[in-house]
Amino acid sequence: MKFWLQVFICFFSISCQSQVATNPEVIPNDKPNILWIVTEDISPTLSFYGDNTAKTPNLDALAKESIVYENAFAVVGVCGPSRSSIITGMYPTSIGTQHMRTGKDIHSWGKRVYSKNTEAIDLDGNNIMEYSAVIPEEIKCFTEYLREAGYYCTNNQKTDYQFAPPVTAWDQNNTKAHWRNAPKGKPFFSVFNIGTTHESQLWKKADLPLTVNQKDVNVPPYLPDNDATRKTIARHYSNVELMDAEVGQLLNQLKEDGLYDNTIIFFYSDHGGPLPRQKREIYDSGLKVPLIIKGVDAKVGRTDRMVSFVDLAPTILSLAGIKPPKYMEGNAYLGAYEAKPREYIFASSDRFDEFTDRIRAVRNKQFLYLRNDFPELTKYKDIGYRKNIPMMTVFLNLKAENKLDDNEKIWFNTKTKEELYDVKADPHNLNNLSENPEYASALSEMKKILEAHLKGRNDFGVQAENQMIATMWPDYNQPVTLIEDIEINDGLVTLHSKTKGASIAYLISDKKQNKLDFNSPWQLYTKPFLIAKGNYIYAIAQRIGYKESKINEVLYETE
Repeated sequence: MKFWLQVFICFFSISCQSQVATNPEVIPNDKPNILWIVTEDISPTLSFYGDNTAKTPNLDALAKESIVYENAFAVVGVCGPSRSSIITGMYPTSIGTQHMRTGKDIHSWGKRVYSKNTEAIDLDGNNIMEYSAVIPEEIKCFTEYLREAGYYCTNNQKTDYQFAPPVTAWDQNNTKAHWRNAPKGKPFFSVFNIGTTHESQLWKKADLPLTVNQKDVNVPPYLPDNDATRKTIARHYSNVELMDAEVGQLLNQLKEDGLYDNTIIFFYSDHGGPLPRQKREIYDSGLKVPLIIKGVDAKVGRTDRMVSFVDLAPTILSLAGIKPPKYMEGNAYLGAYEAKPREYIFASSDRFDEFTDRIRAVRNKQFLYLRNDFPELTKYKDIGYRKNIPMMTVFLNLKAENKLDDNEKIWFNTKTKEELYDVKADPHNLNNLSENPEYASALSEMKKILEAHLKGRNDFGVQAENQMIATMWPDYNQPVTLIEDIEINDGLVTLHSKTKGASIAYLISDKKQNKLDFNSPWQLYTKPFLIAKGNYIYAIAQRIGYKESKINEVLYETE
């Protein structure tokens, strides 16, 4: 062993007396801190979008210091597929995460049990088992690129990616995850998920006092205007006010830490509103979301630039000075690698819980075009979960009694093969123009744009889901990630996995560890590193969708 290598390992041994050694990579000091505040199930029904029903002083103040996006869209009108797009920078249909829901989104660690007896039915009439989507091998959670660049990445706590997040995705991924846990001198990327406005809270908070008067709410024309509907809408706006208080708490913590002025802050919702004909729908009511971003080059104001959730991953990498990988289907709209503005956003709709369908859509600033592959099906799906919403019983009873008006009936009618809406003249997407000859040119143009987008692009939704699972999970058994033995040569540790596309995590300890789990302080392996004699090295590998490998352990023994 060379003398200088011996000196370095001696120094490394001194620095490794704590339980875990961090990656020795030097971290640049010019990386911005980034905070995501993610709420659930709300459309742009906030005061800075012109809806003053809910009082949101914290968001109002933040919006005044931010860029307010007037054309931000989810890729699917429900959380799981949209969140898979957010974390990967890919369309769900391109990676096999388009169906909601694949399984319980937890890390296995011996706890996850997949059931083959769900109520979900695919296009061929087969029952669907729970599974974790196996996505193409080259695709990673974008946070791995941030971690490799020196970021401390935390998620508190929801993931819902349609696959269990690999241990390499986050430094912390639990209810205690916080930027305050970042090592001194490291930039952070922190996500906080607020569930207060989720669809389920319409019934779980039904007994709480309303802070919004139901007489003051606006009832969309596709919902019956009655006491039950107004009370449910008032509950939602009251939940928005509760959510705003939680946003205020996070912003105050940033200010207490002296980080508010040098942190880029995103606020957005994971898809559109929670009401009937909102969540799960491929209309603006399900896809259009609030988005504000504070702290980017002191930019303040409003923009009608079209952005999609598939753009979030490359945008964060661009803001961090990291060139987005070529495989990503999204485009950065801020930062060093900002792309030219997009003209169109694309969306999809496949299985939601028990019911399967297939719809593809494209939207620009003027029109929304939908291609319905199964026009004989109704847009309405009799999803058991949604029927917990307090107003749904009354809504369905009115339908059964034939007491709905034409706009309220639309949701329950069978579809046409195509739909076209002028979103400026018809923001609720009620007047289908696809058979109106005056709009034949717009229909043709939007149809061609969608076809060009889909051409040559893999669409997992074309395949019956049961067949897709069989390709991901041979014989319907989850594949397992493999990891080779840990190699140590003169203190230099090299880690490999025999599974293509696997990421590897490791930790170093001066004591033998008997209870390592998902919340242990794993480090992302990016290149060989040195270890001092007398220390233990632990390594684990996982390809997304696979079960994680066994944990390998090696003691680098003293002579």
